[in-house]
Amino acid sequence: MTSTEAPKSGAREAVPDHLGHVIFITAAAAMGGFLFGYDSSVINGATVAIQDRFDLSANVLGWVTAIALLGCAVGAATAGRMADRIGRIRVMQIAAVLFTVSAVGSALPFAVWDLMIWRFIGGIGIGMASVIGPAYIAEVAPPAYRGRLASFQQAAIVIGIAVSQLVNWGILNMADSDQRGKLGGLEAWQWMLGVMVIPAVLYGLLSFAIPESPRFLISAGRQTEAKKVLTEVEGNGIDVNLRVAEIEAGMRSEHKSTFKDLLGGKFGFLPIVWIGIGLSVFQQLVGINVIFYYSNQLWQSIGKDPSSSFLYSFETSIVNIIGTVIAMIFVDRIGRKPLAIIGSTGMAIALFTCAWAFSYKTGSGDTASLPYGQGLTAIIAANAFVLFFALSWGVVVWVLLGEIFPGRIRAAALGVAAAAQWLANFAITKTFPNMSEWSLSGSYIIYGAFAALSIPFVMKFVKETKGKSLEEMG
Repeated sequence: MTSTEAPKSGAREAVPDHLGHVIFITAAAAMGGFLFGYDSSVINGATVAIQDRFDLSANVLGWVTAIALLGCAVGAATAGRMADRIGRIRVMQIAAVLFTVSAVGSALPFAVWDLMIWRFIGGIGIGMASVIGPAYIAEVAPPAYRGRLASFQQAAIVIGIAVSQLVNWGILNMADSDQRGKLGGLEAWQWMLGVMVIPAVLYGLLSFAIPESPRFLISAGRQTEAKKVLTEVEGNGIDVNLRVAEIEAGMRSEHKSTFKDLLGGKFGFLPIVWIGIGLSVFQQLVGINVIFYYSNQLWQSIGKDPSSSFLYSFETSIVNIIGTVIAMIFVDRIGRKPLAIIGSTGMAIALFTCAWAFSYKTGSGDTASLPYGQGLTAIIAANAFVLFFALSWGVVVWVLLGEIFPGRIRAAALGVAAAAQWLANFAITKTFPNMSEWSLSGSYIIYGAFAALSIPFVMKFVKETKGKSLEEMG
């Protein structure tokens, strides 16, 4: 059909004249991903000190760590609709304010209850960033570059994780390796949580320096501005009137997506929505965030000293970055689906190896230890797990969630899928302290089983989206 052929060539063959400008726009939007990674991981350096400061049980510590994820689910579920009403940029600015308020409040809590409130507020910001980042990038990125540019979101997340661990390690050293050591009148863990004010303010400032999504501008009747943005990001060689007409035609055939639009399948949701939910849930059920939320506590639970455990956490974050770079190189070359299958296979093997190593744990508390061989194996396997996750599911899921949904339901479906991701993340994060007391080895067997189950899920239900325009998939 002519209506599909013309936009196809106009959208895909054009190369942006100023790719550097497109990269800046993408990187600025992905700053929300940096805060997402930083805020969700920075608690790793503070869990032991918070448990000691407020004399918390494993159950309450799980709530302190995981309650931010309930806020994430709220933010993710509402961000799509907000973005359709007030624009993508305004949602970024709201998220920046929430991050800032959360950082200050978390650093200066009166008691554990208000620490939980501040973390919940920060979680809302994370949830918004988790939805608005991929959606905005998918809408401004030229199709030929979309996979790599969408990978900026995950790259920013893993850099945020790494920076949080480096900052935590630096603060710990300044406090003589005491997580409750005093620095400028505050304890070390309070500084760890409060430093996030700096990137939060930067995110807010950057949001004023990037253009609104052309799709939102067209929906708001601002075609002239939309044409300017499309020319900036897709190049002068495109037929900008054709691109606007293409987007308008797609929007005329759709309406503002609502939760009701997602219903209609045999099991409630439409099949494509379930696929998005499945991708989101499997990404979390492999236990990746146990590494980023509890690794300091994990390594200390098998006999490593605090300084070494912080160093292991930072080193794992570097492995995470390396894996993400690998994914960014290959996501548009070999495709989303092969990367996911490779990653699932590697993760399953690494997780089962961790389970074997942890089965040799003896003692508890300060007397806990692993034999040298098993301890070394656990560290290597944990890093292999992070590497395989980062080069596959860490990037692929965010790319796919920005691509697989038809335009008429994209915003609402993204919100539901992201909310499901945060609820699964909450379930894993909340249960790990209790599960590790039950059986550290058993916990990793369960995570490994989910990694193995994700392989047939991808093979049967996930379609390749490499190289297709959003309109072709809608």
